[in-house]
Amino acid sequence: MSTRETYPRLFLRFLRFGFLAWGGPVAQIAMIREELVEREGWISRERFNRVLSVYQVLPGPEAHELCVYFGYLARGRLGGLLAGLGFMLPGFIVMLALSWAYVRFGIATLAPDGLFYGFQAAVLALIVFAVYRIGRHALTDPWLWAIGVAAVGSDLSGVSFGLTLAVAGAAYASVRRGRLLWAGAVVSVGVLAALLVPGLRGVASAPMVLQGAGSATPSVVQLFGAGLLSGLLTFGGAYTVIPFLRQQAVVVGAWMTDGQFVDGLALSGVIPAPLVIFGTFVGYLGGGLPGALALTLGIFLPAFAFTLVGHGALERLVETPALHAFLDGVTAGVVGLVVATTVRLVPTAIPDLPAGVISGVALLVLALWRSKMAVAMTVFSAGVLGMLISRV
Repeated sequence: MSTRETYPRLFLRFLRFGFLAWGGPVAQIAMIREELVEREGWISRERFNRVLSVYQVLPGPEAHELCVYFGYLARGRLGGLLAGLGFMLPGFIVMLALSWAYVRFGIATLAPDGLFYGFQAAVLALIVFAVYRIGRHALTDPWLWAIGVAAVGSDLSGVSFGLTLAVAGAAYASVRRGRLLWAGAVVSVGVLAALLVPGLRGVASAPMVLQGAGSATPSVVQLFGAGLLSGLLTFGGAYTVIPFLRQQAVVVGAWMTDGQFVDGLALSGVIPAPLVIFGTFVGYLGGGLPGALALTLGIFLPAFAFTLVGHGALERLVETPALHAFLDGVTAGVVGLVVATTVRLVPTAIPDLPAGVISGVALLVLALWRSKMAVAMTVFSAGVLGMLISRV
């Protein structure tokens, strides 16, 4: 590839990508591929596919990681940093402004009656559709299906998601190596740990206690840690960050409610940005501008670090079959966690029959409409329906 890109030109190129980042990761990746691979030939198609497969195995938003990767190819580590910042900056600024308005003026002033009612119903449809798309690629055999279903039950019963994912990965790695007894032993140890070790169980009832709180004040360090943990565990797509961030913000930290959490997801669906930018909203509600900066930094730090620090080593490591099997098991477990989180969000997103109808229609539109504007237009349209219903 050419190395004639100056730092300002490189930054502006990826800033433009950020302004055009509608439609979620699939549309964003297609945009990057079309310009940098098909039109300008920075790398071959084969190499692009191999690099993408590496990032799909690793946690973090793949489109953002690809931007860092291409920036690194053009101008080294500083180039990768500038490319990644350029891609995320438009969404971050817009989400920060929306977060400020949301807190400063409230829903009633920020939007007409019924708008967020419709938004929330559409968000549930977005998550359900994302579970389908992620699960279709992640649950490729009966063992992975079993892990996904077990993860749903595990999370709904209150088992720590860290334990669930560790057991999921280790059990599937054992199965792939033909060691079924080892897999059974891993699951048995995990069950015993959940039953006997304090702190590994008992969080399932927390949302019922804390849902109306939203009054805790986390420190900037806590917000950064919540973002970093979420950024390290987002396997299989950006939507998989939802259960981890909700766990930190609604269940453990209790600095926001489920209703506010779904509002943040809705706002992220109507702006050009990686979905994980809704972490900016979560951080702002926890600690204002410093909180928004801290949590956003935590979420995106792994996506920068994997390429800027050790992409080559990670690319070689991902070729290790045992690790690949472990990560496949973890991804199946994450799909189960997203399903469990979806179940918990149903009462908030669909409080009555009209909201259920909006959500169902939104899901049908998402399944049938193939456009990079489908997500934003679906959420906007659901908001309009919500406003019309509120006036009846």
